[in-house]
Amino acid sequence: MSDLGPGLNDPGETRSLGAIVGDISADLSALVRQEMELARTELKQEARRVGKGAGMLGGAGIAGLLTLLFLSLALVYLLDNWMPTELSALIVGLLWAVVAAVLAMRGRKEIQEADPQLPQTQQSLKEDVQWAKEQKN
Repeated sequence: MSDLGPGLNDPGETRSLGAIVGDISADLSALVRQEMELARTELKQEARRVGKGAGMLGGAGIAGLLTLLFLSLALVYLLDNWMPTELSALIVGLLWAVVAAVLAMRGRKEIQEADPQLPQTQQSLKEDVQWAKEQKN
């Protein structure tokens, strides 16, 4: 004989509607708690993974900066073969100033084009409110 749950082992046993609703409510609460715990565990794992990735990207950024520094020094010494060291350092510095200016202008343009209003989210929320009002009526 299989176990059909509390109070359901005996086919002749009758349960009140309140007991059935109470059991369903308890089971639903337990299910929601279990799902929340699972979500919490998964979020912790993902946050740990993202943290490791961010740390690696930070290390890559530092390594990239050092690479640019040494490549810039190499370019200064390469240009030093044809001109004074001071002039070659000035040329490399001006080259990086141009790169910085271009990046700053592009970044400023991207920020100005950003839409902080989140139009899709606002529209979705309005639809959800409308749906909830329709369900209420």
